[in-house]
Amino acid sequence: MRKSCLLVVCLILWIAFTQSCQQRPAPAAVAAIFQFKPRLSDYGFFTGALKALQPRKGVVNYELSTPLFTDYAVKDRFVVLPDGKTIQYTDHGALDFPDSTFIVKNFAYTNTAHEKIMIETRLLFRDPADHQWKVMNYLWNKEQQDAEKWILGKKVPITFLDDNGKEHTTLYQVPNTNDCKRCHINNSVLTPIGPKARNLNFTRPGQTQNQLQQWAANGMLTGLPSADKVPLLPDWKDSLHYTVNERARAYLDVNCAHCHTKGGDAFNTGLFLEYEQTKPDHLGLMKSPVSAGGGAGGLDYDVIPGDPAHSILAYRMNSVEPGTAMPELARTVVHTEGVALIRQWIKEMNRPGTMKP
Repeated sequence: MRKSCLLVVCLILWIAFTQSCQQRPAPAAVAAIFQFKPRLSDYGFFTGALKALQPRKGVVNYELSTPLFTDYAVKDRFVVLPDGKTIQYTDHGALDFPDSTFIVKNFAYTNTAHEKIMIETRLLFRDPADHQWKVMNYLWNKEQQDAEKWILGKKVPITFLDDNGKEHTTLYQVPNTNDCKRCHINNSVLTPIGPKARNLNFTRPGQTQNQLQQWAANGMLTGLPSADKVPLLPDWKDSLHYTVNERARAYLDVNCAHCHTKGGDAFNTGLFLEYEQTKPDHLGLMKSPVSAGGGAGGLDYDVIPGDPAHSILAYRMNSVEPGTAMPELARTVVHTEGVALIRQWIKEMNRPGTMKP
């Protein structure tokens, strides 16, 4: 009798258990983490010969008013949005790109025969699996037919012409993926650097409409306010429309502030070089270096107003020595024109009103 009762109880419990399992909702499917493809051509971003970088429909070329300097490299930039999605305007930091966006940046140089030679292509992808940006580098082959996924970085010997036609020979540094993250990470979150509203807010050469307004008109960008409310970053080369201070601050913002900002890789230095920065000590004026070590060249202050020759900022920008050169990454030669601008900025600092961006 007891065995029969026990069997009945077990049967009832088993039926209850199986019913509860049937009623329990199935676990939500977990999206797979995005995997970068082996070759650049695998994405289908471009039509025709890959080297021509002729974008297919939906791949949009863009430019920056003041771009990052990389050994006088020739750069081509593209954004690829997922179908039916748009960019949300924001006036602080990079624009808010939707999940599954690609940002494509190609690097090339001009050789002594005035030919454009491809070196590398960098991809940023906003992964819908975790809504985070991921980065990958692609190295172009010698035949200039395609670029292969390249994680470890590489030094590529090149001879190139700078913007004034002067010949240089160097070992161009293709970064590894960790190098990319050093510059692109803020507060441990990887993010784009260049495509901020203020750096896109200009009319490109040969165009008649502002670049951001074009994006809004084409349905790529939503939330764009009136033109007078969109911040603007000066073109560092445009001495006709902007002061030395405005141009120098724009140059430092693009080339240095992604690290020299709160949450950036150089946050511990106390040197903050964002365009909006107004505190003299944060801009380095009469500030002793925190972590420069031997890289300071025996100099005492980051910036000495009126004295570029004894300012650490100008000294490090004018060096290519490891441990001294700033920026630490992205260049192997001195940007002569950029250094000249920063030296002029420091030289003019004693003039009234020159520190206002």
